[in-house]
Amino acid sequence: MTAQIIDGKAFAAKVRGQVAEHVAQLKGAHGIIPGLAVVLVGEDPASQVYVRSKGKQTTEVGMNSYEHKLPAETGEAELLALIAQLNHDPKVHGILVQLPLPDHMNSDLVINAIDPAKDVDGFHISNVGLLGTGQKSMVPCTPLGCLMMLREHHGSLSGLNAVVVGRSNIVGKPMAQLLLGDSCTVTIAHSRTKDLTEVCRRADILVAAVGRAEMITGDYVKPGATVIDVGINRIERDGKNKLVGDAHFDSCAEVAGAITPVPGGVGPMTIACLLANTLTATCRANGLDEPQGLTA
Repeated sequence: MTAQIIDGKAFAAKVRGQVAEHVAQLKGAHGIIPGLAVVLVGEDPASQVYVRSKGKQTTEVGMNSYEHKLPAETGEAELLALIAQLNHDPKVHGILVQLPLPDHMNSDLVINAIDPAKDVDGFHISNVGLLGTGQKSMVPCTPLGCLMMLREHHGSLSGLNAVVVGRSNIVGKPMAQLLLGDSCTVTIAHSRTKDLTEVCRRADILVAAVGRAEMITGDYVKPGATVIDVGINRIERDGKNKLVGDAHFDSCAEVAGAITPVPGGVGPMTIACLLANTLTATCRANGLDEPQGLTA
């Protein structure tokens, strides 16, 4: 049995297409152009690549992209002043501060300074609380992308057993909340979970978000289960750098019914969902109907 590959690249392209259509309608009918502001502090190479990619995809769907690049030694007060300015700018509907921030800055303080309605990363404490209580919120992009792919693959998720391996605030916890919202029976497991293999083997949906290269092997997977691999790890193999997930792809693919590859699975969906969130924030700010199929 070989698993069906869930093509995140193709699905992300479809989502971006839907976003572009909505953006064109907003422009045509209301003269509104969604705007996304991305703030990058310092010279982290991975962050720079991300920010470039975000800017390019933002303009490709017809949105305005505002990039603010600040030197690594920028003071926290200066960054907070910029956020306050963006909070009050009517042309900016979404604000994203690229993490990680330099060590002299308090990430929680910075994220919670963003207007929750413009917090397209979904990390603000208000959005976390709203998501946890099942209210309308901004949802973190990576879990939202995973949920969209699962809905597309399964149709209804109601009653399915879901195990999320990893308890981070960025993926693990919000992923569990979203799956609960779609009526799954949800277990959050992690590195300290007893009999982790057995816990995972009960899952119809297994989300690997633990941050350890190829930790989840085929023995963890129930035959026919769907494996969503959120991990992105750089390892050296045969003298070459290679990107791998938190799931060992070959052994899992032999057992699973469907699996996301790394790269080309969850990754492309993250930026597509950032654009979807910016569109949603724009519609909410203007009292317009939210785009169907692009929210949780």
